[in-house]
Amino acid sequence: MQSSDHIVTSFDQEITSLNEMIARMGGQVEAGFAGAVEALTKRNSEIANRTIARDVEVDQLEEAINDAVINMLVRRQPMADDLRFVFSALKIAGDLERIGDHAKNIAKRAVTLNSLPRIEPVGSIPRMGRAVQRRIKDVLDAFNERNATKAMAVWESDTEIDNMYNSLFRETLTYMAEDPRSITGCTHLLFIAKNIERIGDHATNIAEVAYFLITGEKIEGGRPRGDLDETSSYGTPAERTDARA
Repeated sequence: MQSSDHIVTSFDQEITSLNEMIARMGGQVEAGFAGAVEALTKRNSEIANRTIARDVEVDQLEEAINDAVINMLVRRQPMADDLRFVFSALKIAGDLERIGDHAKNIAKRAVTLNSLPRIEPVGSIPRMGRAVQRRIKDVLDAFNERNATKAMAVWESDTEIDNMYNSLFRETLTYMAEDPRSITGCTHLLFIAKNIERIGDHATNIAEVAYFLITGEKIEGGRPRGDLDETSSYGTPAERTDARA
């Protein structure tokens, strides 16, 4: 094998390895979010604690992906499609890491909620959680399959998640007004719902990156948004801090 052939083969292997790390990180994030929602709906703190511990591996995978990208940029100086893939992998890893953080936050608050009397609005979480789980799966499939149509479908579906969040937000405020004893539990639930809504946003971010990777073009037009009002969209200062934790 000539030296140039060896270099090409080695670079292809690095691209494959980077793809595999993204897939593994995506799998960990999917499982972590599913565990967080299950811990909340089943009032199972053991599942919540496993989800919290899982985030360590997600962070390690992001660091490994960052290192691999830097190494490829320095040593390989990729061009055209390869360069687009390398930068896409870096951006997707960042969004996956944030999804992992939000899942960890949900699990932490689930542990607290599990020690309080059950509140009725919790029943709305599974539907919202399932919708976001589908989007995570679909957008990772779009990336792995290089399927622009799937990526666009995830991008266009963000409105549904926003509307679910807004409905839950209003339901929870009404419940708090009717039963002041529920304020503590409902406050935790609002943080959880906001984390789920933000996970949906990160799935939409990944859809945009995947679409650009596949087509070389950005999605035109503003991102679809639901009927979020100013309060429920941006959250209280505490909610915004929680989302970044």
